Amino acid sequence: MTSAPEVEANLAMARSLLERARAEGATLAALPENFAIMGRKEAEKVAVAETPGEGPIQAFLGHCARELGLWIIGGTIPLRVENEPNRVAAASLLFDDHGRCVGRYDKIHLFDVGIPNREAPTRDERYRESATVAPGNQAKVISTPCGRIGMAVCYDVRFPELFRVLQAQGAEILSLPSAFTAPTGKAHWELLMRARAVENLCYVLAPAQSGIHPNGRETWGDSLIVDPWGQVLSRVADAGPGLAVAEIDRTVQQELRERFPALSHRRFTIAPTL
Repeated sequence: MTSAPEVEANLAMARSLLERARAEGATLAALPENFAIMGRKEAEKVAVAETPGEGPIQAFLGHCARELGLWIIGGTIPLRVENEPNRVAAASLLFDDHGRCVGRYDKIHLFDVGIPNREAPTRDERYRESATVAPGNQAKVISTPCGRIGMAVCYDVRFPELFRVLQAQGAEILSLPSAFTAPTGKAHWELLMRARAVENLCYVLAPAQSGIHPNGRETWGDSLIVDPWGQVLSRVADAGPGLAVAEIDRTVQQELRERFPALSHRRFTIAPTL
């Protein structure tokens, strides 16, 4: 998606893509980070933040899941945080095919960085996500008909210890809705997504924001579905709205884990809770 500040327009585009996914036989669909709003200013998401369990964005996800018979990973949406009037949770919500919210993960690692522009240093990109987003503190793995999904968001991908925790909790699929910047995407996007798949012998679903947004920001796009051997099964290579579809075969995944038991060869472990 190439989301904009107008929530209704973004939801209409998401609905169209979800309908296409269902028409192609999908049983699980994942939307990008910030799919419902990419404001001209970061504070705009605070203005449309919803109370958990209420609000038009959550209602939209529930209705789509129920009407289309889809399990839906709702990218991220801004949810209100108690005692934090100026910040929101970047919450990734999972809805079952009856329209019920069955899981929530709040983005843990926040994008407070400066991205150097080597050709034009005065045009460095600077981000301080923590100014408007309150970090989560809990890993989340949820059972679905497609397998156990370990939930993460965008910048989380740079912290492999989180994915070891998710794998220890039984993750078979890693969900990574994202809005990667163009410079970091060019350098690291596919590399990191495939690395997390290979390290954990998991499928990776990486739906991404794409193109130039009304606020002038350019996101990398290249939404990917990666298999546990690190092969890209499907991608949206062109900028703008698009759809990647692939089959998740847990039997093949289990056979791979048995033939190539790297996960059992680990000598340093991380506790399976945060």
